[in-house]
Amino acid sequence: MALNKKPVNGMKDILPYEMEVRDYVTSIIKDTYRSFGFTPIETPAMESIGNLSNKQGGENEKLIFKVMKRGEKLNIPEAMTEDDVVDFGMRYDLTVPLCRFYSNHANELTSPFKALQIGSVWRADRPQRGRYRQFTQCDIDILGEPSNLAEIELILATTTTLGRIGFKNFEIRINERRILKAMAAYAGFAESDYDSIFITLDKMDKIGLEGVSKELLEAGYPQESIDKYVGLFAALDNVKDVAEGMNILLEKLGEFLDVEVADWMREIATAVNATKEAEFELVFDPTLVRGMSYYTGTIFEIAIPEFGGSCGGGGRYDKMIGNFTGQNTPACGFSIGFERIILLLMEQGFKVPGANKKVAYLVEKGYPADKLAEVMAQAKAARANGETVLVVRMNKNKKFQKEQLTNEGYEEFVEFFNR
Repeated sequence: MALNKKPVNGMKDILPYEMEVRDYVTSIIKDTYRSFGFTPIETPAMESIGNLSNKQGGENEKLIFKVMKRGEKLNIPEAMTEDDVVDFGMRYDLTVPLCRFYSNHANELTSPFKALQIGSVWRADRPQRGRYRQFTQCDIDILGEPSNLAEIELILATTTTLGRIGFKNFEIRINERRILKAMAAYAGFAESDYDSIFITLDKMDKIGLEGVSKELLEAGYPQESIDKYVGLFAALDNVKDVAEGMNILLEKLGEFLDVEVADWMREIATAVNATKEAEFELVFDPTLVRGMSYYTGTIFEIAIPEFGGSCGGGGRYDKMIGNFTGQNTPACGFSIGFERIILLLMEQGFKVPGANKKVAYLVEKGYPADKLAEVMAQAKAARANGETVLVVRMNKNKKFQKEQLTNEGYEEFVEFFNR
């Protein structure tokens, strides 16, 4: 029986043209983030299953590719539960591995530590446009910085990177988990219900304000609390300016919202808007939730109009490292939606700027060996002059061969015949 030539469902092969674009984007990301003082690190593809399923990864914990124990540790006949046969899992993001990494090496690292990670992650998700089961994540994180300087640096570094790749007129949507909680408390919801309420709120872009109200009512929450809650969002409708949003909330929420939280948000907006390089808008979005339960403060998301959905996001997660060390450490991170950005560039027919001229030398079969050395010397000289030179044998179907090479970016063909 023939082997299966297709990749596993939800995973993909990457052809040369896309690989060239990915390499270019990766180089822009690394160069820009390094200029902001972020240091590249690498963590293993697998983590202990207990680290990945610690009830902080939200829905992603249901999507873990689990790894069975091996050798003598694998005792299937006596296994009672899945835990008896599983010990590792493929990482579903780069944040959990980073927290373990920092906990293990904190004494060897500067403080605060600015980390850059680019690597594959795996989720047993339903594949769709821009979503795969194996995909590349690109994260920057600042560990050990308690002030909003971390948020300011992360937003500026991320948006500068997107601008240098070629994106403009996008949005960075920003909110604060403490604002979400203050709004829920003002409406009279019990703190134990916040997570389920936020899950419903997260659907606002799909079901609208009326849909959120209806779903909360169907879940059994009091009509009075629902009315107060949705009334807040109605008052903030079309309010994008962070400072304006904070003024409205301080007036309406009163003692439920700490003035320091509003000042925290205003400071971020003022610093970012005054020093940004890229063309984008920082937008206050009171409906922004971010699914991960480990977020404790500021949260943000990238919205690129061409995609019609989130192209990355992040936030503050001050309590996560404490799960490893017993002592909380300030932490904040931002992840670019690498695969979705690549998808957009590919759909736009993106060409890598400043790439070397690509020339293909097509050498006819039977070309004399003594003259072949001259071809190689000519190719060597062209490479030294900054060109990319491919030396290959000429196919019988030369036209098709040239078409394929043209698709890979080759602009010029030099033919060497056996005459």
